[in-house]
Amino acid sequence: MSRYAHIRLAALIIGSLCFINFSASADETAFKSWVNTTLDEMVASGKISQPRADVLTAHVSFVPRVIELDKKQPEKKISFATYKERILSAQRIDKGRKLYHKHSALLNEISVKYGVQPQYIIALWGIETNYGGFTGGMDVLSSLATLAYEGRRAAFFKSEFIKAVNIFHTLNKAPSEMKGSWAGAMGQCQFMPSSYIAYAVDYDGDGYKDIWNSLPDTFASIANYLSSVGWRGDLRWGREVILPTNFDMSLEGRDTRKPISYWANKGVNLPNGQALPKADNIKASIVVPDKDGSDAYIVYANYNTIMHWNRSTYFATSVGLLADRIAMR
Repeated sequence: MSRYAHIRLAALIIGSLCFINFSASADETAFKSWVNTTLDEMVASGKISQPRADVLTAHVSFVPRVIELDKKQPEKKISFATYKERILSAQRIDKGRKLYHKHSALLNEISVKYGVQPQYIIALWGIETNYGGFTGGMDVLSSLATLAYEGRRAAFFKSEFIKAVNIFHTLNKAPSEMKGSWAGAMGQCQFMPSSYIAYAVDYDGDGYKDIWNSLPDTFASIANYLSSVGWRGDLRWGREVILPTNFDMSLEGRDTRKPISYWANKGVNLPNGQALPKADNIKASIVVPDKDGSDAYIVYANYNTIMHWNRSTYFATSVGLLADRIAMR
């Protein structure tokens, strides 16, 4: 290679590096501009003070890892049997029972107030964050700003970012204290900012709805959420059943709601072969998480309430099963 070719190659490399650095700088500048514009709008509307907005201007940063996680798709869907095995581990059940009894006085008090049985509060707490053991270490404000700026679901995440800013302003804490998942779910019950604003409770009366550190606030917030979206304290979530070999799978799913006697007449039984309970005032559906006839469940209105929390049949069914095992004597 000639001396001049070397010079041209070096010039190309330097030019490329300059372009990369410029692009990175331009992206960061554009992101900061978006954050500042959003905060300026909130200051102008009186939703946050200028000093608090200035704190966020210095704090909020673009997090490339969040975009990676948002775009990452699972390679394959695991079966419900595998999912259930992971969620309903002996360790999680045992720990749930111990915490259920340890906090029974508080849980019973909250149960009376909100009409939600204690085992469901504990089960949701257990599945969401392993009983508060893992609440997520991501910076919620930066994560939500990143997702809003990136644009795939810009309107949703901008709304959640604005609500997170409102929460930050109300709590009067350092922004670094607002930790959660990469998608912005916060605290021991993993509320998105919109859910926090709608359902979080200051049960311990300290002036803050602290779902990060306060168990009374966490438990009451879970119960308030379920109660607010239609939980019935006189019902369980559902129960496991056995389907007959000729069961019409077109009837499977939450959209088909029939009296329990309807399902009994279709040959649906309890796992031990006994008949379904007689309660024709209760409408129920048949749910088969893997749609293959295995692991079938008859579910009631409270199942739909759990689905409001997380629209996954795997999740909702596991919450019910974990609650049953926690409440066993």
